[in-house]
This record gives sequence, C-alpha cells and structure tokens, in this order.
Amino acid sequence: MSVPQAFYDYIDSHESQFIQRLADAVAIPSVSADAEHRKDVIAMGKYLQKQLQDLGVEVRMADVGRQVVDGQDLPLPPVILGKFGSDPKKKTVQLYAHYDVQPALLSDGWNTDPFKLTHDGQTGRLYGRGASDDKGPLLGWLNVLEAHVKGGLELPVNLRFCFEGMEESGSEGLDELIESEVGPGKFFEGVDCVCISDNYWLNDRTPCITYGLRGITYYKLTVSGPGRDLHSGVFGNMVHEPLVDLVHLMAKLISPQGEILVPGIAELVAPLTEEERKRYDKLDYSVQDVESAVGAAVARSDDKSELLMGRMRYPSLSLHGIEGAFSAPGAKTVIPACVHGKFSLRLVPNLTPENVDGLVIKYLKDEFAKLDSKNTLNVESLHGGKPWIADPNHWNYVAAIKATETIYKVSPDLTREGGSIPVTLTFAETLGVNVLLLPMGRGDDGAHSTNEKLDKSNYIQGTKLLGTYLYEVAANAT
Repeated sequence: MSVPQAFYDYIDSHESQFIQRLADAVAIPSVSADAEHRKDVIAMGKYLQKQLQDLGVEVRMADVGRQVVDGQDLPLPPVILGKFGSDPKKKTVQLYAHYDVQPALLSDGWNTDPFKLTHDGQTGRLYGRGASDDKGPLLGWLNVLEAHVKGGLELPVNLRFCFEGMEESGSEGLDELIESEVGPGKFFEGVDCVCISDNYWLNDRTPCITYGLRGITYYKLTVSGPGRDLHSGVFGNMVHEPLVDLVHLMAKLISPQGEILVPGIAELVAPLTEEERKRYDKLDYSVQDVESAVGAAVARSDDKSELLMGRMRYPSLSLHGIEGAFSAPGAKTVIPACVHGKFSLRLVPNLTPENVDGLVIKYLKDEFAKLDSKNTLNVESLHGGKPWIADPNHWNYVAAIKATETIYKVSPDLTREGGSIPVTLTFAETLGVNVLLLPMGRGDDGAHSTNEKLDKSNYIQGTKLLGTYLYEVAANAT
C-alpha cells in the first residue's frame, strides 16, 4: 500500500503549526516526580485529551488511583485511552507514549528556559524539556492523525492510543490498568502489534530500530541518627554523622571504572558469544559519538563495541543524588540528621528486580555493619522493571525498516537500548503481540539532561516516518 503524496504534503505545509503544538506542550511543566507539579501533569493530560477529541478520537481518561509523594496524598495522572477506527479488515496498531517529563530548572545549567520551546534557527534545534522525551514523538502521532483527518485521507490501520503521565516515575498504576483491559470487550481487544516511540538513534546521523531494552531497579538509602540537624563546631567529632556513613556506602556500590561491586550481579549475566560481538562491531557508532553526546572526552573505553555493550548488553549502576544534605550556595556548617541516597541498576536478560534486590540490600546492610556506626540504615527499592527483547524479523519490524528506508534513504541499525521502558514488557507479555521501538530523536538529544532538544528535521521527518510505518504495516502484516 503506497503512501499518498498528500500525506507528506500536509506535513510539510503545516510545519509551523506542528512546532507550535510542541511549544504548547513543552510549556506545561508536567514533572511527575515533583508533588508541586502534579497539577501540571494532570493539565497536560487534559490538553492531550482535547487534542485527540478534536481529531475524532474516542477518549477515556482512566483513573489509576492515588499515591503519596513527599508526605502528600496525590491523584495519579490519568492514563489516556483512545480509539480511532474499528474496521475488521484493517490491522489495529497500539501506540504508546508518555506525557510526563524529568525535572528541569534554569539553574541546572540550561541555556534557555526549559519550559519554553526555543528554536535555534541556525542549527534547527528545538530546545525544551520533553521536546525529545517524549512530547515530540507523542505529538508526532497527533500530527499523523491530523494529516489524515483534516487532509481527507483514510488511515490504513485502526489506531489505539495509550498515553500515560507517570513513565518518568515508575509508571504507577499502568500495569494493573493494562491487565484489566485485556479480554473480550476490553480496550486492548483486537490489537495486532504495538509501536512505542520513546527512544533515540545511536548517533546523530543514522536512524535505528530497537528490539531490546534494559530493565531497571531504583533504590533509596536512608541513614539517620541525631534527632535534628547539628552544628559541626559543637558536635563534630562527637557523633556518628549520617552523611559520612552514606557517602561511604555509595562509594562501595561501583568503582570509578564502572565495575559493579555488589557480589553476584556479574555472575548472572549471560556470557558473550563471538556472533553477538560481531553485531556490535557492525553498528554505525564511534567513541566520538559518545563524547559529542555528553559534551566531554569521558568515554570509558576506546573500543566502540565495548561502549555499545556497556550500554546494551551489560548492567550498569549509576548514583543519582543525595537528599537532606546542604546544597545551597554559601557555606553552612551543618551536620544533617538524616540523608537519603538514590541510585539505580539497569538490568539485562537474566537480571530482574526480584533476583537483584536481595543481593543489593544484603550487600548494603553488610557494608553498613562494617562501619560500626550507631546510626540506622534503611534500604528501599522504589520501583523496577524487567529487561525486554523482541523478534526483529517480525512483520512489525519489517514494516518499520521499510518505512525508515523510504524516509531516510538508508537501512536502519537494529539496536538494543540502554534505557528502560517497563511497559514494553508488559505489553509484550499481557497482549501477546510483537512490540516495536521506533525512535524519532537523535542520540545527542540530551534526554534527562540540560538543554534537551529535538532537531526540527527529526520532528518533521519523524512524523512522516510514523505515518509511513502505518502504511507499511497494512502492506506487510501477515
């Protein structure tokens, strides 16, 4: 089934309107991890609800309950479930994206207001929190739908939308909702495949399609002792200091060379075969790609395949921050009474939250005992998700490969990804269908970082890619 030229023409002629749509979405600070921004996450959901309804989508805002954040009882953002088309002769494609974003402050090092989309006319880059992760890709699907509805074109497939507002904070309530909506007469009945656009190219030049993801398990360490914050001049060298204990513990988790120091983790990883090693050697990637993406020459290896395996097939442990310690400008001589350290493990096949959590918690408790401290330690696993791998030879992937070749005139790299999207595995296991990751953004977009961006060309061409993929699904599905 060929793609109507009118579809591409509509995208090109409405470029400025689509960029404005992204600007409107970026302006809503939908930070799911911050209790103060929960109202904004909900507002973002309502914005999308209206956008979808205006395009003829049958929308249900699914209530997934409440949660306690920083001592506040808050409603979870609704999961947006949408239906467009019910032709039994057509395949039904389930789309997933998220409308929440990571925290961002100008003081973090942003060059522009993170919640105001800034278009750099010279580079073509669109800067703003969520531009690439994941508001740009999400809105790409709205752009595709608009081009058909307002352009008088018939979609080649039926669409189902599942947009959530808690992906950056563990997708609270989503798995249970999906499981409850499987079966005769339920929302996910008849879905033939799933497409997720929430990842990135390996570099800034070669498109890719992703068939595997690492999982994640996220931890919070709490060390507490004194009943209140203390003056270091009065109590220094007199009491066990929680921050000292916490820093010692976090330093025991990983070496400066990236070796995970928790016993038992490395032994769970499947051994590398020569055939698998060759797959990484073929990918279009370099050490310079890493250094360009991060803005410094800090790559851990000069071997690009070793770097790729570190991202895709091996687990990693990252330290994320310390709460409760003094961090404001100036010099404050305080001994904090209670501090919290946060870190996560990215998981690969054979590693799951269930078989890793016990190893991590036991190790930390054993190391804390060696400190001979009178403070107390608490270790929590905040959330987790299993790793996922799909069959890249499935017709869903064939469709995505052909669509990529049509839009970008090159064959995409087939990759596994270092990030985690737990709902991917939930869809695969619960719906029993093939799940595809079809990225819009580039490897240097800086998702989760300062100055996050989405290149205008990726936004517009990516919208064309998503639409073309739907036509290829209709043509290649068996």
